[in-house]
Amino acid sequence: MTGTILFTIACLVALGLLFAVVLYFVAQKFKVEEDPRIATVESILPGANCGGCGQAGCHAFAENVVKAPGMDGFFCPVGGNPVMTKIAEALGRAVEEKAPMVAVVRCNGTFANRPRTNEYDGYASCKVMAALYAGDTGCKFGCLGKGDCEAACKFGAIHVDPEKGVAMVDENKCTACGACVKACPKGIIELRAKGFKNRRVFVSCINKDKGAVARKACGAACIGCGKCAKTCPFGAITVENNVAYIDFNVCKMCRKCVAECPTGAIHEVNFPPKPVEKPKPDEENV
Repeated sequence: MTGTILFTIACLVALGLLFAVVLYFVAQKFKVEEDPRIATVESILPGANCGGCGQAGCHAFAENVVKAPGMDGFFCPVGGNPVMTKIAEALGRAVEEKAPMVAVVRCNGTFANRPRTNEYDGYASCKVMAALYAGDTGCKFGCLGKGDCEAACKFGAIHVDPEKGVAMVDENKCTACGACVKACPKGIIELRAKGFKNRRVFVSCINKDKGAVARKACGAACIGCGKCAKTCPFGAITVENNVAYIDFNVCKMCRKCVAECPTGAIHEVNFPPKPVEKPKPDEENV
């Protein structure tokens, strides 16, 4: 009996060794040599694996950019232009710089501007909430405030302000990976150019209701009046479906639209305060 057991064990060990040898020779015969430049490019990448580049991860990005004939269509939003320059140098290629982008929340619907009409007590998820009904205010387009964007961001760059009830972006942490854009079921988050000296102008509203309805739902909503479009000297503003939009590729940031907007729906970011005009002296006293 003992001899049978030992013989069985010996046979299994022999078979295991045989299969191991066979697998080794098969692996050697059919193995594919990986281009060493892939490892080089991957070492340059930040390793966030956020998917903001449109690839499955940093390794996939490195593999595809090495195999591609050029750098067109490839950009790491986390590493930005410095990382892309290093990759281009490693591959002996040229790359064009891209304007830095940042996530922007296009909603003015704070607690002060957009009063609640009902109370949501379900699962704390914007996606779930949006699937159930339009929202707990009169505006069916605004931020739901349950933090799906916050959970999606790997860099801690966006959070829901508990005092305002609207998502806010920390531009110093934002990498423009686009995760928050994908996570928002209302589509109120947009990637826009950071702008010169990080200054930018945008319409912080996407409400497509007619003016009176939008204004009733939110005191700072865009009412589609078109005054901003008429005052823009560069044709950067269009009004479609009752809401204005500023094309950041055309906008020269003159800010005339900001002063013209009757509801304050247009935001200006990182601009210095305008100088206060001194009153002109009375001509009689001159």
